[in-house]
Amino acid sequence: MHIPDGYLSPSTCAVAYAVAVPFWMIALRKVRDLLQTRLVPLLAVVSAFCFVIMMLNLPLPGGTTGHAVGLAVAPIVLGPWAAMLSLSIALFIQAVFFGDGGITTFGANCLNMAIVGPAVAYWLYRLLCGSAPLTAPRRVVAAAVAGYLAINAAALLAAIEFGIQPLLFHDATGAPLYAPYRLQIAIPAMLAGHLSIAGLAEAVISGGVVAYLQKSDPGLLSLSAPTAADDAGPATPVVGWRPTRALWMGVALLMIASPLGLLAAGVAWGEWGIEDFRSATVRTEISLASGGVAPPAAAPEGMARLARVWTAPMPDYAPAFMRQETFGYIMSAMVGTGLILLAFLSLSRALRGGRKRASLRSP
Repeated sequence: MHIPDGYLSPSTCAVAYAVAVPFWMIALRKVRDLLQTRLVPLLAVVSAFCFVIMMLNLPLPGGTTGHAVGLAVAPIVLGPWAAMLSLSIALFIQAVFFGDGGITTFGANCLNMAIVGPAVAYWLYRLLCGSAPLTAPRRVVAAAVAGYLAINAAALLAAIEFGIQPLLFHDATGAPLYAPYRLQIAIPAMLAGHLSIAGLAEAVISGGVVAYLQKSDPGLLSLSAPTAADDAGPATPVVGWRPTRALWMGVALLMIASPLGLLAAGVAWGEWGIEDFRSATVRTEISLASGGVAPPAAAPEGMARLARVWTAPMPDYAPAFMRQETFGYIMSAMVGTGLILLAFLSLSRALRGGRKRASLRSP
């Protein structure tokens, strides 16, 4: 679901950024106080969790791959606005350092996976839970349903973004300049894997995390449950580094398990490299995953041009200096998590410094 550079036209990317920016600004304003409190470790660990589970590719129908995202886990634990910020930071690290998603398409990827997906999950979860106590089994089911529908909403939006490209952007002969498949192919191809395997994985992860937190620390579910019954737990979670140790240990275990994502053969639909269009083997895989419709003989012109906008230092989570792909994947997970932690600490420090300067200037 990470749209690479070249699949969307510059104007589509600009529109996606224009839609995403106001949400980022509101999210930063809403979360400003949380970033200056002991909730910073919680924000960081949820972002790191989402980062790592997105590395765990799953085999999907048609010979492609996909992954869970954490679209429900993030808003259930953090609330909708903090979830948008946390997922956006994870997606930014993936795009810049690992080439998972593009720079030009970063706004679109955030719109799909960090804004629309978490918003759908949050409101579905709230609707299904009502005022049930934080420890109610109903919340586990609600989280699973919210995760399943949210990831499919994000996949549908990505499919629409793919599918409108050949309709709006083509050369004089009608050849597509960017993503080559129209809506009638893009939507079924994207949803086939997400309505089945990826959606179920998202549901299991979402429900499983909520069930675990209900037993270990129900207060961590309170940010998304303002109307929960009075005996459900504290109004806001009281956290810091020490109470989140178990969560960080869970992320560490996921890092170690991340090479399991290498076992899934194939390429995610809509994430083919420009060289894949020249490979007979990959062309066959693309055709099979696209309803039997063959891709263009070569990468579309606009796609080939924009695909070179940015070269990530550790593309495909494979550091050049690591001979063992397995260890390279684990190292990438560790580096990505470290960068996420650094981003949150830097943002928190900058906001605290800004508040101190403002207080010194005030009479």
